[in-house]
Amino acid sequence: MKDAKKVAFYTLGCKLNFSETSTIARSFKEEGFDRVEFSEIADIYVINTCSVTENADKRFKSIVKQAQKVNEDAFVIAVGCYAQLKPEELADVDGVDLVLGATEKFKITDYLNDLTKHEFAEIHSCEIQDADFYVSAYSFGDRTRAFLKVQDGCDYKCTYCTIPLARGISRSDKLENVLQNAAEISAKGIKEIVLTGVNIGDYGKGEFGNKKHEHTFLDLVKALDDVKGIERLRISSIEPNLLKNETIEFVAQSKTFVPHFHIPLQSGSNEILKAMRRRYMRELYVDRVSKIKEVMPNSCIGVDVIVGFPGETNEQFLETYNFLNELDISYLHVFAFSERENTPAAEMENPVPLSIRKKRSKMLRGLSAKKRRAFYESQIDTVHTVLFEGENKEGYIHGFTENYVKVKTPWNPELVNTLHQIKLTTIAEDGLVKFEYFQQEAVEA
Repeated sequence: MKDAKKVAFYTLGCKLNFSETSTIARSFKEEGFDRVEFSEIADIYVINTCSVTENADKRFKSIVKQAQKVNEDAFVIAVGCYAQLKPEELADVDGVDLVLGATEKFKITDYLNDLTKHEFAEIHSCEIQDADFYVSAYSFGDRTRAFLKVQDGCDYKCTYCTIPLARGISRSDKLENVLQNAAEISAKGIKEIVLTGVNIGDYGKGEFGNKKHEHTFLDLVKALDDVKGIERLRISSIEPNLLKNETIEFVAQSKTFVPHFHIPLQSGSNEILKAMRRRYMRELYVDRVSKIKEVMPNSCIGVDVIVGFPGETNEQFLETYNFLNELDISYLHVFAFSERENTPAAEMENPVPLSIRKKRSKMLRGLSAKKRRAFYESQIDTVHTVLFEGENKEGYIHGFTENYVKVKTPWNPELVNTLHQIKLTTIAEDGLVKFEYFQQEAVEA
């Protein structure tokens, strides 16, 4: 019997990309391919690209080189956001054979009749207006958590963002599909599901291929809370203007949703928020954080923030810094503004010098470390449930509490993908938290 062809995958970017890579990988399996690690010899290497930061663009070339080092005759395919935005640029990279845009990536196995390498890469990419249909996706790369895609695309017009150009209009999965996917994930013994999408608070829009809303994000959350076998549900990232009081109140008393929110802010200056065309002012953000902390005092709140947006003065940056310093949040994801082609922000006056962008990033990363430490300290001597991960990291196993405190204990393979009640005790030198098992656990077992 002829050996099965081998395929390997590399994913850049967000949780949504990881969920889609998993789904694409399953389509290869259905065609009889064996999946191997990216560092192993494969017949096909698929790279799922990202366009959110400059860095992701640059990394693509080095990943193609990695594949060629392992097997110079392999067929290399580029898919994802960057493949939609700049297909010709990717096709020009030495070693790339096929570039598939936003709608074509899910039909990838239709393009595999001829795997001979040609001098020029083939491009199949649609007009982004054609990306108006929805493809379900979920990942279960590791055994402890899965990323479940519920929504794709975005109708917002933030001036710095290429996502609408790369992924098209906002559209949602049908509620019954989401619930079926959640049940499939649960049946695999995975304990935690992370909801993912481009703008998940917009869930419901485009559920029937048009703008009609039958379900809302709150409907989705309530329905998922009843899926049997899932221990934890986590909302990955949600716009502050779409995170409603009803959702916050439901999460506070839900069976499975955890008290962890990631809410993009982008700037603490109302002038900059207006220039970014964000759909809220900083006062709304304060309101969201206050509401979460009122009903879930131990909740973890993560924040996205962009520094060095065109025209951002030192005073406006300090406004952002002080705003975040005073806010009851737990950590920051900091991005230095990078000019993206075909976005209004790339044409704006008064660009901030790169050296100042770096300096501001560093300041906010320092603030993030301080915020995380303060949040961890506030949780010492409290009791939580931890879900242990599957990796042995220098003799330790790591895990996350439901409110996203990262803990560690000496490696024990029997702990992988198990939940335990613990009491947080001290913060270790590396910043992670040590714990003791909560006595009641033995009684309950």
